[in-house]
Amino acid sequence: MEDPLRQALLLFALQNAVKHQSIPKPGAVIGMVMGKYPEFKARAREATVLVKEVIDEVSAIPPAEQAARLQAIAPELVEEMAKPREQVRELPDLEKAQGGVVMRFAPNPSGPLHLGHARAAVLNDAYVHRYGGRYVLRIEDTDPKRVDPQAYTMVQEDLKWLGLGITDIVYQSDRFDLYYQYGEELIQRGGAYVCTCDNERFKAMKLAKEACPCRSTGIDETLESFKKMRDGGFEEGEATLRVRTDLDHPDPAMRDFPAFRILKSPPHPRMEGCLYPLMNFSVTVDDHLLGITHVIRGKDHIANTRRQRYIFDYFGWEPPVYRHYGRMGIEGVVLSTSQMRAGINAGEFQGWDDIRLGTLRAMARRGIKPEAVREAVLDIGIGETDISFSWENLFAKNRNIVDKIANRYFFVPDPVEIRIKGGPENWTAHPALHPGDEKSGSRTLDYTAPATLIPSNEATPGLKRLKDLFNIEIHNGDSTIQTATFAGESLADVRMKKAPIIQWLSPRNCIPCTLMTPDGDVHGMCEQAVKSELGNVVQFERVGFVRIDSISPEGIIAYFTHR
Repeated sequence: MEDPLRQALLLFALQNAVKHQSIPKPGAVIGMVMGKYPEFKARAREATVLVKEVIDEVSAIPPAEQAARLQAIAPELVEEMAKPREQVRELPDLEKAQGGVVMRFAPNPSGPLHLGHARAAVLNDAYVHRYGGRYVLRIEDTDPKRVDPQAYTMVQEDLKWLGLGITDIVYQSDRFDLYYQYGEELIQRGGAYVCTCDNERFKAMKLAKEACPCRSTGIDETLESFKKMRDGGFEEGEATLRVRTDLDHPDPAMRDFPAFRILKSPPHPRMEGCLYPLMNFSVTVDDHLLGITHVIRGKDHIANTRRQRYIFDYFGWEPPVYRHYGRMGIEGVVLSTSQMRAGINAGEFQGWDDIRLGTLRAMARRGIKPEAVREAVLDIGIGETDISFSWENLFAKNRNIVDKIANRYFFVPDPVEIRIKGGPENWTAHPALHPGDEKSGSRTLDYTAPATLIPSNEATPGLKRLKDLFNIEIHNGDSTIQTATFAGESLADVRMKKAPIIQWLSPRNCIPCTLMTPDGDVHGMCEQAVKSELGNVVQFERVGFVRIDSISPEGIIAYFTHR
Protein backbone atom coordinates (compact mmCIF):
# COMPACT_ATOMS: atom_id res chain seq x y z
CA MET A 1 0.00 0.00 0.00
CA GLU A 2 1.29 3.44 -0.93
CA ASP A 3 2.73 5.39 2.02
CA PRO A 4 0.27 8.31 2.58
CA LEU A 5 3.14 10.71 3.36
CA ARG A 6 4.93 9.82 0.16
CA GLN A 7 1.69 10.11 -1.81
CA ALA A 8 1.01 13.57 -0.37
CA LEU A 9 4.56 14.70 -1.19
CA LEU A 10 4.16 13.38 -4.72
CA LEU A 11 0.87 15.21 -5.31
CA PHE A 12 2.10 18.56 -4.05
CA ALA A 13 5.43 18.22 -5.87
CA LEU A 14 3.48 17.57 -9.05
CA GLN A 15 1.22 20.56 -8.41
CA ASN A 16 4.27 22.76 -7.75
CA ALA A 17 5.93 21.60 -10.97
CA VAL A 18 2.81 22.27 -13.05
CA LYS A 19 2.19 25.65 -11.46
CA HIS A 20 5.74 27.01 -11.79
CA GLN A 21 6.96 24.98 -14.77
CA SER A 22 10.19 24.21 -12.95
CA ILE A 23 11.74 21.59 -10.69
CA PRO A 24 9.97 21.76 -7.29
CA LYS A 25 11.93 22.95 -4.29
CA PRO A 26 11.99 20.47 -1.36
CA GLY A 27 11.19 23.09 1.28
CA ALA A 28 8.16 24.40 -0.61
CA VAL A 29 6.74 20.89 -1.10
CA ILE A 30 7.23 19.86 2.52
CA GLY A 31 5.71 23.15 3.69
CA MET A 32 2.57 22.62 1.61
CA VAL A 33 2.19 19.04 2.87
CA MET A 34 2.69 19.93 6.54
CA GLY A 35 0.27 22.83 6.23
CA LYS A 36 -2.40 20.61 4.68
CA TYR A 37 -1.76 17.53 6.83
CA PRO A 38 -0.39 18.58 10.25
CA GLU A 39 -0.54 14.95 11.38
CA PHE A 40 2.60 14.34 9.30
CA LYS A 41 4.69 16.80 11.32
CA ALA A 42 5.88 13.91 13.50
CA ARG A 43 7.45 12.44 10.35
CA ALA A 44 9.19 15.67 9.27
CA ARG A 45 12.67 14.12 9.28
CA GLU A 46 11.44 11.23 7.14
CA ALA A 47 9.77 13.70 4.77
CA THR A 48 13.12 15.38 4.02
CA VAL A 49 14.39 12.04 2.72
CA LEU A 50 11.26 11.08 0.79
CA VAL A 51 10.88 14.46 -0.89
CA LYS A 52 14.13 14.08 -2.82
CA GLU A 53 12.95 10.76 -4.22
CA VAL A 54 9.57 12.25 -5.11
CA ILE A 55 11.08 15.31 -6.85
CA ASP A 56 13.29 13.04 -8.95
CA GLU A 57 10.18 11.09 -9.98
CA VAL A 58 8.26 14.23 -10.88
CA SER A 59 11.23 15.73 -12.77
CA ALA A 60 11.35 12.64 -14.98
CA ILE A 61 7.84 13.38 -16.25
CA PRO A 62 7.79 15.68 -19.30
CA PRO A 63 6.06 19.01 -18.47
CA ALA A 64 3.49 18.35 -21.19
CA GLU A 65 2.42 15.20 -19.31
CA GLN A 66 2.63 16.56 -15.75
CA ALA A 67 -0.65 18.49 -15.95
CA ALA A 68 -2.51 15.49 -17.40
CA ARG A 69 -1.20 13.21 -14.67
CA LEU A 70 -2.15 15.68 -11.92
CA GLN A 71 -5.63 15.97 -13.42
CA ALA A 72 -5.99 12.20 -13.40
CA ILE A 73 -4.95 11.57 -9.81
CA ALA A 74 -5.81 14.83 -8.02
CA PRO A 75 -8.24 17.03 -10.01
CA GLU A 76 -8.95 19.07 -6.86
CA LEU A 77 -5.37 20.41 -6.93
CA VAL A 78 -5.84 21.46 -10.55
CA GLU A 79 -9.01 23.32 -9.57
CA GLU A 80 -7.16 24.99 -6.70
CA MET A 81 -4.59 26.41 -9.13
CA ALA A 82 -7.37 27.68 -11.39
CA LYS A 83 -8.84 29.87 -8.63
CA PRO A 84 -8.07 33.60 -8.87
CA ARG A 85 -4.81 34.36 -7.12
CA GLU A 86 -4.91 35.95 -3.71
CA GLN A 87 -5.56 39.65 -3.80
CA VAL A 88 -2.99 41.99 -2.34
CA ARG A 89 -3.48 43.14 1.20
CA GLU A 90 -6.05 45.89 1.62
CA LEU A 91 -4.59 49.25 2.62
CA PRO A 92 -6.06 50.93 5.70
CA ASP A 93 -8.45 53.83 5.26
CA LEU A 94 -7.20 57.40 5.35
CA GLU A 95 -8.87 59.87 7.68
CA LYS A 96 -10.45 62.98 6.10
CA ALA A 97 -10.34 61.37 2.65
CA GLN A 98 -13.99 60.76 1.87
CA GLY A 99 -14.31 63.85 -0.33
CA GLY A 100 -11.27 62.96 -2.41
CA VAL A 101 -7.53 63.36 -1.96
CA VAL A 102 -4.60 65.24 -3.43
CA MET A 103 -1.45 63.13 -3.03
CA ARG A 104 2.11 63.85 -4.09
CA PHE A 105 5.21 61.90 -5.00
CA ALA A 106 8.25 64.11 -4.59
CA PRO A 107 11.57 62.63 -5.74
CA ASN A 108 14.85 64.44 -6.04
CA PRO A 109 16.17 64.23 -9.63
CA SER A 110 19.54 62.77 -8.66
CA GLY A 111 19.08 59.60 -10.71
CA PRO A 112 16.45 57.11 -11.84
CA LEU A 113 13.91 55.68 -9.42
CA HIS A 114 14.63 52.52 -7.44
CA LEU A 115 12.58 50.04 -5.43
CA GLY A 116 12.60 52.30 -2.38
CA HIS A 117 10.95 55.08 -4.40
CA ALA A 118 8.39 52.62 -5.74
CA ARG A 119 6.88 52.15 -2.30
CA ALA A 120 5.86 55.79 -1.84
CA ALA A 121 4.89 56.20 -5.51
CA VAL A 122 2.62 53.15 -5.61
CA LEU A 123 0.99 53.71 -2.21
CA ASN A 124 0.04 57.28 -3.11
CA ASP A 125 -1.34 56.12 -6.44
CA ALA A 126 -3.45 53.44 -4.76
CA TYR A 127 -5.13 55.98 -2.49
CA VAL A 128 -5.88 58.35 -5.37
CA HIS A 129 -7.57 55.44 -7.15
CA ARG A 130 -9.54 54.57 -4.01
CA TYR A 131 -10.80 58.02 -3.12
CA GLY A 132 -10.51 59.95 -6.35
CA GLY A 133 -8.65 63.21 -6.77
CA ARG A 134 -5.29 64.39 -8.10
CA TYR A 135 -1.81 62.90 -8.03
CA VAL A 136 1.01 65.45 -8.18
CA LEU A 137 4.53 64.57 -9.30
CA ARG A 138 6.66 67.24 -7.65
CA ILE A 139 10.28 67.29 -8.78
CA GLU A 140 12.18 68.58 -5.74
CA ASP A 141 15.24 70.10 -7.41
CA THR A 142 16.20 72.85 -4.96
CA ASP A 143 19.68 71.42 -4.33
CA PRO A 144 21.86 71.80 -7.46
CA LYS A 145 24.47 69.50 -5.93
CA ARG A 146 21.98 66.62 -6.18
CA VAL A 147 20.55 67.31 -9.62
CA ASP A 148 21.34 65.07 -12.58
CA PRO A 149 19.83 66.76 -15.67
CA GLN A 150 19.13 63.35 -17.24
CA ALA A 151 17.09 62.34 -14.20
CA TYR A 152 14.28 64.75 -15.11
CA THR A 153 13.44 62.44 -17.99
CA MET A 154 14.36 59.19 -16.26
CA VAL A 155 12.02 59.79 -13.33
CA GLN A 156 9.04 60.34 -15.61
CA GLU A 157 9.95 57.31 -17.73
CA ASP A 158 10.10 55.16 -14.60
CA LEU A 159 6.71 56.38 -13.37
CA LYS A 160 5.21 55.74 -16.80
CA TRP A 161 6.60 52.19 -16.69
CA LEU A 162 5.03 51.69 -13.25
CA GLY A 163 1.69 52.73 -14.74
CA LEU A 164 0.84 55.42 -12.18
CA GLY A 165 -1.93 57.95 -12.70
CA ILE A 166 0.02 61.22 -12.42
CA THR A 167 -2.29 64.18 -13.08
CA ASP A 168 0.04 67.15 -12.42
CA ILE A 169 3.80 67.71 -12.79
CA VAL A 170 5.49 70.50 -10.83
CA TYR A 171 9.16 71.52 -10.83
CA GLN A 172 10.29 73.33 -7.72
CA SER A 173 12.97 75.11 -9.76
CA ASP A 174 10.10 76.95 -11.52
CA ARG A 175 8.74 78.24 -8.21
CA PHE A 176 11.66 80.12 -6.64
CA ASP A 177 9.89 83.49 -6.85
CA LEU A 178 7.06 81.99 -4.79
CA TYR A 179 9.52 80.75 -2.18
CA TYR A 180 11.15 84.18 -1.97
CA GLN A 181 7.72 85.77 -1.58
CA TYR A 182 6.77 83.47 1.30
CA GLY A 183 10.24 83.80 2.81
CA GLU A 184 9.68 87.54 3.08
CA GLU A 185 6.21 86.99 4.51
CA LEU A 186 7.60 84.59 7.12
CA ILE A 187 10.07 87.31 8.16
CA GLN A 188 7.25 89.86 8.38
CA ARG A 189 5.28 87.48 10.60
CA GLY A 190 8.24 87.28 12.97
CA GLY A 191 8.89 83.65 12.06
CA ALA A 192 12.38 83.93 10.57
CA TYR A 193 15.65 85.85 10.84
CA VAL A 194 18.91 86.06 8.90
CA CYS A 195 21.78 84.49 10.81
CA THR A 196 25.37 85.45 9.96
CA CYS A 197 27.02 83.48 12.75
CA ASP A 198 29.77 80.97 12.04
CA ASN A 199 28.25 77.49 11.74
CA GLU A 200 30.28 76.03 14.58
CA ARG A 201 29.41 78.93 16.84
CA PHE A 202 25.70 78.63 16.04
CA LYS A 203 25.80 74.88 16.68
CA ALA A 204 27.33 75.44 20.12
CA MET A 205 24.68 78.04 21.04
CA LYS A 206 21.90 75.77 19.79
CA LEU A 207 23.09 72.86 21.91
CA ALA A 208 23.35 75.20 24.90
CA LYS A 209 19.78 76.46 24.23
CA GLU A 210 21.13 79.97 23.82
CA ALA A 211 19.71 82.54 21.39
CA CYS A 212 21.81 83.56 18.42
CA PRO A 213 22.63 87.35 18.55
CA CYS A 214 21.05 87.68 15.09
CA ARG A 215 17.73 86.50 16.54
CA SER A 216 16.94 89.97 17.89
CA THR A 217 17.45 91.77 14.56
CA GLY A 218 14.44 93.86 13.53
CA ILE A 219 12.11 92.88 10.69
CA ASP A 220 13.16 95.70 8.31
CA GLU A 221 16.87 94.93 8.72
CA THR A 222 16.16 91.22 8.29
CA LEU A 223 14.27 91.89 5.05
CA GLU A 224 17.25 93.89 3.77
CA SER A 225 19.61 91.06 4.64
CA PHE A 226 17.31 88.55 2.93
CA LYS A 227 17.33 90.71 -0.22
CA LYS A 228 21.12 90.88 -0.03
CA MET A 229 21.21 87.06 0.15
CA ARG A 230 19.06 86.89 -2.97
CA ASP A 231 21.17 89.43 -4.85
CA GLY A 232 24.43 87.58 -4.18
CA GLY A 233 25.77 90.02 -1.59
CA PHE A 234 26.85 87.19 0.73
CA GLU A 235 29.23 84.35 0.04
CA GLU A 236 28.36 80.73 0.69
CA GLY A 237 28.06 80.02 4.40
CA GLU A 238 27.97 83.70 5.38
CA ALA A 239 24.20 83.97 5.86
CA THR A 240 21.26 81.65 6.50
CA LEU A 241 17.57 82.38 6.92
CA ARG A 242 16.43 80.47 10.01
CA VAL A 243 12.93 79.62 11.24
CA ARG A 244 12.34 80.96 14.75
CA THR A 245 11.31 77.98 16.94
CA ASP A 246 11.50 76.91 20.59
CA LEU A 247 15.07 77.12 21.92
CA ASP A 248 14.07 74.87 24.82
CA HIS A 249 12.82 72.12 22.55
CA PRO A 250 14.21 68.76 23.78
CA ASP A 251 15.36 67.90 20.25
CA PRO A 252 18.22 70.21 19.17
CA ALA A 253 17.33 69.56 15.51
CA MET A 254 14.07 71.47 16.07
CA ARG A 255 15.78 74.61 17.31
CA ASP A 256 15.91 77.44 14.74
CA PHE A 257 16.41 75.18 11.72
CA PRO A 258 17.43 76.72 8.35
CA ALA A 259 14.94 77.73 5.64
CA PHE A 260 17.21 79.31 2.96
CA ARG A 261 20.92 79.03 2.16
CA ILE A 262 23.36 80.47 -0.37
CA LEU A 263 24.93 78.24 -3.04
CA LYS A 264 27.01 79.69 -5.86
CA SER A 265 28.27 76.44 -7.35
CA PRO A 266 27.47 74.27 -9.12
CA PRO A 267 25.02 76.21 -11.30
CA HIS A 268 21.46 74.95 -11.44
CA PRO A 269 20.50 73.48 -14.85
CA ARG A 270 17.04 75.07 -14.84
CA MET A 271 17.28 78.42 -13.03
CA GLU A 272 19.64 81.28 -12.26
CA GLY A 273 20.33 82.54 -8.77
CA CYS A 274 22.22 81.70 -5.62
CA LEU A 275 19.54 81.69 -2.89
CA TYR A 276 18.01 78.25 -2.41
CA PRO A 277 15.12 77.21 -0.17
CA LEU A 278 15.77 74.15 1.93
CA MET A 279 13.47 71.16 1.81
CA ASN A 280 11.33 71.85 4.88
CA PHE A 281 10.45 75.34 3.70
CA SER A 282 9.77 74.60 0.02
CA VAL A 283 7.82 71.44 0.86
CA THR A 284 5.58 73.28 3.32
CA VAL A 285 4.82 76.10 0.88
CA ASP A 286 4.12 73.67 -1.96
CA ASP A 287 1.99 71.30 0.11
CA HIS A 288 -0.23 74.28 0.96
CA LEU A 289 -0.33 75.95 -2.45
CA LEU A 290 -0.89 72.67 -4.32
CA GLY A 291 -3.66 71.66 -1.92
CA ILE A 292 -1.98 68.42 -0.80
CA THR A 293 -4.40 66.69 1.56
CA HIS A 294 -2.43 63.60 2.58
CA VAL A 295 1.28 62.80 2.77
CA ILE A 296 2.56 59.22 2.92
CA ARG A 297 6.27 58.90 3.58
CA GLY A 298 8.83 57.00 5.65
CA LYS A 299 9.16 57.47 9.38
CA ASP A 300 12.64 58.88 8.78
CA HIS A 301 10.68 62.06 7.89
CA ILE A 302 8.94 62.32 11.27
CA ALA A 303 11.37 65.04 12.38
CA ASN A 304 10.72 66.94 9.15
CA THR A 305 6.99 66.71 9.77
CA ARG A 306 7.54 68.40 13.13
CA ARG A 307 9.73 71.10 11.61
CA GLN A 308 7.20 71.81 8.89
CA ARG A 309 4.47 72.20 11.50
CA TYR A 310 6.22 75.38 12.73
CA ILE A 311 5.93 76.92 9.25
CA PHE A 312 2.30 75.84 8.85
CA ASP A 313 1.49 77.46 12.18
CA TYR A 314 3.22 80.75 11.33
CA PHE A 315 1.13 81.11 8.16
CA GLY A 316 -2.05 79.79 9.73
CA TRP A 317 -2.32 76.95 7.20
CA GLU A 318 -3.87 73.55 7.88
CA PRO A 319 -1.25 70.81 7.41
CA PRO A 320 -1.99 67.65 5.44
CA VAL A 321 -2.78 64.34 7.11
CA TYR A 322 0.48 62.44 7.55
CA ARG A 323 1.12 58.69 7.55
CA HIS A 324 4.66 57.50 8.22
CA TYR A 325 5.60 53.94 7.29
CA GLY A 326 8.48 51.84 8.63
CA ARG A 327 11.83 51.39 6.95
CA MET A 328 12.11 48.83 4.19
CA GLY A 329 15.38 46.96 4.00
CA ILE A 330 16.34 45.78 0.52
CA GLU A 331 19.25 43.36 0.34
CA GLY A 332 21.12 42.02 -2.66
CA VAL A 333 21.20 45.15 -4.84
CA VAL A 334 22.83 48.59 -4.81
CA LEU A 335 20.35 51.40 -4.05
CA SER A 336 22.59 54.38 -3.24
CA THR A 337 22.50 56.77 -6.21
CA SER A 338 26.05 57.98 -5.50
CA GLN A 339 27.36 54.41 -5.32
CA MET A 340 25.54 53.47 -8.50
CA ARG A 341 26.92 56.48 -10.37
CA ALA A 342 30.45 55.81 -9.12
CA GLY A 343 30.16 52.19 -10.22
CA ILE A 344 28.88 53.19 -13.65
CA ASN A 345 31.66 55.74 -14.11
CA ALA A 346 34.25 53.15 -13.06
CA GLY A 347 32.89 50.58 -15.49
CA GLU A 348 31.76 48.25 -12.71
CA PHE A 349 28.14 48.53 -13.86
CA GLN A 350 26.93 48.73 -17.45
CA GLY A 351 24.48 51.54 -16.76
CA TRP A 352 21.47 52.47 -14.66
CA ASP A 353 19.71 49.32 -15.89
CA ASP A 354 22.46 46.91 -14.82
CA ILE A 355 20.56 44.01 -13.23
CA ARG A 356 22.77 44.12 -10.13
CA LEU A 357 21.21 47.48 -9.26
CA GLY A 358 17.90 48.13 -7.57
CA THR A 359 16.57 50.63 -10.12
CA LEU A 360 13.18 50.16 -11.71
CA ARG A 361 14.81 50.16 -15.14
CA ALA A 362 17.03 47.28 -13.99
CA MET A 363 13.88 45.43 -12.93
CA ALA A 364 12.34 46.09 -16.33
CA ARG A 365 15.43 44.93 -18.20
CA ARG A 366 15.52 41.59 -16.41
CA GLY A 367 11.84 40.95 -17.12
CA ILE A 368 10.05 42.04 -13.94
CA LYS A 369 6.60 43.38 -14.82
CA PRO A 370 5.35 46.66 -13.31
CA GLU A 371 2.19 44.91 -12.08
CA ALA A 372 4.36 42.61 -9.96
CA VAL A 373 6.20 45.57 -8.41
CA ARG A 374 2.91 47.30 -7.63
CA GLU A 375 1.40 44.20 -6.03
CA ALA A 376 4.53 43.52 -3.96
CA VAL A 377 4.55 47.11 -2.66
CA LEU A 378 0.85 47.05 -1.81
CA ASP A 379 1.39 43.82 0.11
CA ILE A 380 3.97 45.64 2.25
CA GLY A 381 1.50 48.44 2.97
CA ILE A 382 2.02 51.47 5.20
CA GLY A 383 2.66 49.84 8.57
CA GLU A 384 5.08 51.54 10.96
CA THR A 385 7.07 48.36 11.60
CA ASP A 386 10.41 48.06 9.85
CA ILE A 387 10.40 45.23 7.32
CA SER A 388 12.67 43.50 4.80
CA PHE A 389 11.72 43.53 1.15
CA SER A 390 10.95 39.99 -0.03
CA TRP A 391 12.49 39.17 -3.40
CA GLU A 392 10.72 35.82 -3.33
CA ASN A 393 7.37 37.58 -2.95
CA LEU A 394 8.16 39.83 -5.92
CA PHE A 395 9.31 36.87 -8.01
CA ALA A 396 6.19 34.88 -7.12
CA LYS A 397 3.94 37.73 -8.24
CA ASN A 398 5.94 38.17 -11.43
CA ARG A 399 5.84 34.42 -12.06
CA ASN A 400 2.04 34.50 -11.87
CA ILE A 401 2.08 37.06 -14.67
CA VAL A 402 4.78 35.77 -17.01
CA ASP A 403 4.08 32.06 -16.62
CA LYS A 404 0.88 32.43 -18.65
CA ILE A 405 2.58 34.16 -21.58
CA ALA A 406 6.19 32.95 -21.62
CA ASN A 407 6.97 30.49 -24.41
CA ARG A 408 9.32 27.60 -23.59
CA TYR A 409 12.67 26.91 -25.22
CA PHE A 410 15.79 24.81 -24.72
CA PHE A 411 18.98 26.46 -23.50
CA VAL A 412 22.14 24.37 -23.16
CA PRO A 413 24.62 26.07 -20.80
CA ASP A 414 28.32 25.39 -21.26
CA PRO A 415 27.60 22.89 -24.05
CA VAL A 416 29.69 19.85 -24.90
CA GLU A 417 29.32 17.64 -27.95
CA ILE A 418 28.43 13.98 -27.70
CA ARG A 419 28.31 11.48 -30.56
CA ILE A 420 25.46 9.00 -30.44
CA LYS A 421 25.92 5.59 -32.02
CA GLY A 422 23.31 3.06 -33.05
CA GLY A 423 20.37 5.41 -33.12
CA PRO A 424 18.23 6.89 -35.88
CA GLU A 425 19.93 9.05 -38.47
CA ASN A 426 17.27 11.74 -38.27
CA TRP A 427 14.59 12.53 -35.73
CA THR A 428 12.22 15.44 -35.21
CA ALA A 429 10.94 16.44 -31.78
CA HIS A 430 7.85 18.59 -31.32
CA PRO A 431 7.90 19.98 -27.76
CA ALA A 432 5.05 22.29 -26.77
CA LEU A 433 5.68 26.00 -27.15
CA HIS A 434 3.64 26.49 -23.97
CA PRO A 435 2.51 23.35 -22.08
CA GLY A 436 -0.40 25.21 -20.50
CA ASP A 437 -1.75 26.60 -23.78
CA GLU A 438 -2.56 24.07 -26.48
CA LYS A 439 -3.40 26.86 -28.93
CA SER A 440 0.21 28.03 -28.88
CA GLY A 441 1.19 24.86 -30.73
CA SER A 442 4.62 23.27 -30.77
CA ARG A 443 8.11 24.02 -31.95
CA THR A 444 10.26 21.81 -34.16
CA LEU A 445 13.69 20.52 -33.12
CA ASP A 446 15.60 18.40 -35.62
CA TYR A 447 18.16 15.80 -34.63
CA THR A 448 20.71 14.60 -37.17
CA ALA A 449 23.12 11.83 -36.16
CA PRO A 450 25.57 11.62 -34.61
CA ALA A 451 26.46 14.97 -32.98
CA THR A 452 24.37 16.51 -30.22
CA LEU A 453 25.02 19.29 -27.69
CA ILE A 454 24.21 18.78 -24.01
CA PRO A 455 25.16 20.69 -20.82
CA SER A 456 28.68 19.85 -19.71
CA ASN A 457 27.53 19.00 -16.19
CA GLU A 458 25.24 16.32 -17.66
CA ALA A 459 27.96 14.68 -19.74
CA THR A 460 28.62 12.02 -17.14
CA PRO A 461 28.43 8.26 -17.78
CA GLY A 462 25.02 6.68 -17.39
CA LEU A 463 21.48 6.56 -18.73
CA LYS A 464 19.99 9.91 -19.79
CA ARG A 465 16.94 11.01 -21.73
CA LEU A 466 17.22 13.74 -24.30
CA LYS A 467 14.05 15.65 -23.53
CA ASP A 468 11.20 14.98 -25.99
CA LEU A 469 13.59 12.78 -28.05
CA PHE A 470 14.99 9.40 -26.91
CA ASN A 471 17.25 7.75 -24.35
CA ILE A 472 21.03 7.47 -24.52
CA GLU A 473 23.75 5.75 -22.50
CA ILE A 474 26.78 8.02 -22.11
CA HIS A 475 30.18 6.36 -21.91
CA ASN A 476 33.58 7.54 -20.74
CA GLY A 477 35.30 9.45 -23.50
CA ASP A 478 38.28 11.67 -24.16
CA SER A 479 38.58 15.26 -23.05
CA THR A 480 36.91 16.74 -26.12
CA ILE A 481 34.10 14.45 -27.30
CA GLN A 482 31.91 12.12 -25.28
CA THR A 483 30.38 9.04 -26.88
CA ALA A 484 26.95 7.57 -26.24
CA THR A 485 24.76 4.80 -27.59
CA PHE A 486 21.09 4.83 -28.44
CA ALA A 487 19.13 3.34 -25.52
CA GLY A 488 15.59 3.22 -26.89
CA GLU A 489 12.54 5.41 -26.87
CA SER A 490 10.82 4.21 -23.71
CA LEU A 491 10.08 6.98 -21.22
CA ALA A 492 9.03 4.32 -18.72
CA ASP A 493 12.58 2.96 -18.61
CA VAL A 494 13.92 6.38 -17.66
CA ARG A 495 11.30 6.87 -14.97
CA MET A 496 11.88 3.44 -13.50
CA LYS A 497 15.62 3.97 -13.31
CA LYS A 498 15.17 7.61 -12.23
CA ALA A 499 17.52 8.75 -14.95
CA PRO A 500 17.84 12.51 -15.59
CA ILE A 501 16.04 14.22 -18.46
CA ILE A 502 18.34 16.76 -20.06
CA GLN A 503 18.26 19.57 -22.58
CA TRP A 504 19.87 19.08 -25.98
CA LEU A 505 20.32 20.88 -29.26
CA SER A 506 21.57 19.95 -32.69
CA PRO A 507 24.76 21.83 -33.61
CA ARG A 508 23.08 22.60 -36.94
CA ASN A 509 20.02 24.26 -35.41
CA CYS A 510 21.07 26.50 -32.54
CA ILE A 511 22.49 29.92 -31.88
CA PRO A 512 25.00 31.21 -29.26
CA CYS A 513 23.32 32.70 -26.21
CA THR A 514 24.77 34.51 -23.23
CA LEU A 515 22.59 34.51 -20.13
CA MET A 516 23.36 37.51 -17.92
CA THR A 517 22.72 36.83 -14.23
CA PRO A 518 23.46 38.82 -11.06
CA ASP A 519 26.10 36.20 -10.25
CA GLY A 520 27.87 36.30 -13.61
CA ASP A 521 27.42 35.39 -17.26
CA VAL A 522 26.44 31.90 -18.44
CA HIS A 523 27.45 31.04 -22.00
CA GLY A 524 25.58 28.46 -24.02
CA MET A 525 23.38 27.73 -27.00
CA CYS A 526 19.64 28.14 -27.48
CA GLU A 527 17.03 27.34 -30.09
CA GLN A 528 17.00 29.38 -33.29
CA ALA A 529 13.34 30.24 -32.66
CA VAL A 530 14.33 32.39 -29.70
CA LYS A 531 15.26 35.06 -32.27
CA SER A 532 11.54 35.79 -32.64
CA GLU A 533 11.22 36.73 -28.93
CA LEU A 534 13.14 40.03 -28.79
CA GLY A 535 12.02 41.99 -25.72
CA ASN A 536 9.84 39.14 -24.44
CA VAL A 537 10.11 37.05 -21.31
CA VAL A 538 10.47 33.34 -22.14
CA GLN A 539 11.29 30.29 -20.08
CA PHE A 540 14.48 28.39 -20.68
CA GLU A 541 13.31 24.98 -19.54
CA ARG A 542 14.98 23.75 -16.35
CA VAL A 543 16.82 27.07 -16.09
CA GLY A 544 14.21 29.75 -15.41
CA PHE A 545 12.46 32.75 -16.89
CA VAL A 546 14.62 35.13 -18.92
CA ARG A 547 14.11 38.27 -20.96
CA ILE A 548 15.53 38.32 -24.49
CA ASP A 549 17.42 41.59 -24.53
CA SER A 550 19.25 41.71 -27.85
CA ILE A 551 19.85 39.70 -31.01
CA SER A 552 22.86 40.07 -33.30
CA PRO A 553 24.88 37.98 -35.77
CA GLU A 554 27.08 37.02 -32.81
CA GLY A 555 24.16 35.57 -30.90
CA ILE A 556 21.52 36.36 -28.29
CA ILE A 557 21.84 38.23 -25.00
CA ALA A 558 19.26 37.22 -22.39
CA TYR A 559 18.80 38.46 -18.83
CA PHE A 560 17.88 36.08 -16.04
CA THR A 561 14.58 37.02 -14.41
CA HIS A 562 13.99 34.32 -11.80
CA ARG A 563 13.14 30.65 -11.60
